[in-house]
Amino acid sequence: MIRVLLAEDMHLIRGALVALLGLEPDMVVVSEVSSGDEVMPEAIRHGPDVAVLDINMPGGIDGLAAAALLAERLPDCRVLILTSLGRPETLRKALSAEVRGFMLKDAPPAQLADAIRRVAAGERVIDPQLAAAAITGRQNPLSLREVEVLRTAAGGADLSEIASTLHLTKGTVRNYLGAIVTKLDARNRLDAVRIATEAGWL
Repeated sequence: MIRVLLAEDMHLIRGALVALLGLEPDMVVVSEVSSGDEVMPEAIRHGPDVAVLDINMPGGIDGLAAAALLAERLPDCRVLILTSLGRPETLRKALSAEVRGFMLKDAPPAQLADAIRRVAAGERVIDPQLAAAAITGRQNPLSLREVEVLRTAAGGADLSEIASTLHLTKGTVRNYLGAIVTKLDARNRLDAVRIATEAGWL
């Protein structure tokens, strides 16, 4: 019997997934959680074979951070990411967090059970088109700090607000934004936000 931990913040989707997996004769959902913070304590408590994690969840850590923690502390628990964020950059981050599977939420239901079985057996399960895009796609040229600055700018903050939020001087923020525009070969700050958002870097 494959023991599954399910982490999904949307109650309707989580309930549907629990019901779906409950129909499989060789699976049991031993725990269902709605935030990234709950993943590790529940995994320690129940010892699942596979953790099925959404990426965007409330709490202090997201699905990718939870996956990295599981890989470090409970390596026998394999992780399958189930997400609507089908971007090459997201897949690259997931692979660096040592996930074994990466599936999109719009995949046919039967594929999820099959993916869980394969991940539990030690296989790697990744959407082939997304894998190809991750290999051939452009890598994020921005540093973590530059991403932080651009993400804050994307929310509509002006120079002073960005500086205040990130505890930087306005001159430093101006320098970061200039470097970002140059690295992304963008026309201006708005264009940089568009490019980075479409690439999945924000």
